[in-house]
Amino acid sequence: MIKASNIHKNYGDLHVLKGVDLHIKKGEVISIVGASGAGKTTLLQILGTLDHITESKESSLFINESNINQLSQKQLSKFRNEQLGFIFQFHQLLPEFTALENVCIPAFIKKTPKAEVEKRAKELLDFLGLAHRYDHKPSELSGGEQQRVAVARALVNNPKVIFADEPSGNLDSEAAENLHQLFFKLRDEFGQTFVIVTHNQELANMADRKLVMVDGKIVG
Repeated sequence: MIKASNIHKNYGDLHVLKGVDLHIKKGEVISIVGASGAGKTTLLQILGTLDHITESKESSLFINESNINQLSQKQLSKFRNEQLGFIFQFHQLLPEFTALENVCIPAFIKKTPKAEVEKRAKELLDFLGLAHRYDHKPSELSGGEQQRVAVARALVNNPKVIFADEPSGNLDSEAAENLHQLFFKLRDEFGQTFVIVTHNQELANMADRKLVMVDGKIVG
């Protein structure tokens, strides 16, 4: 599903990623751990096409057999919208919209018909235990509910890969545990691949594989 080879990233003189090689299979749940500054979030952003590899002839990134380095900006935006989903530490919900409307936004960008989008969004919110929250705005939801709405939004376009950056970092222990179990339930139900950056060792250890980053490289 994801094949990354010799991934480098520089910010000026700062060499953040130092030749990362990575192969993730379809349906795997992968955790990436390491100290702050090890390069975890930078790697996630590059794998998620939110940032660019520092150019090198020997670097390559393939996701679902698409050569990311060869896509134009327009093609990349379309690929990201249709094939990738994102869950962040802070839910990033739009406060003026309801839970249902927030979930629908990526599918509206894809130009999916409204009736189809709303049906899919309601199915996801039902699956996540939020059938009674369709019309509630983020300020009317608990932290755990907000994050589950964000999960539904990430899933609405049936993406191949979900990228999660500290997804439970802003939740209490019970809500975090529920979210962790949810990821594996979603993988089993929908077959998505999950790549999760986390400091939560319990979540990291639940993954099919735990990758450890040290000083810009994967060491284990």
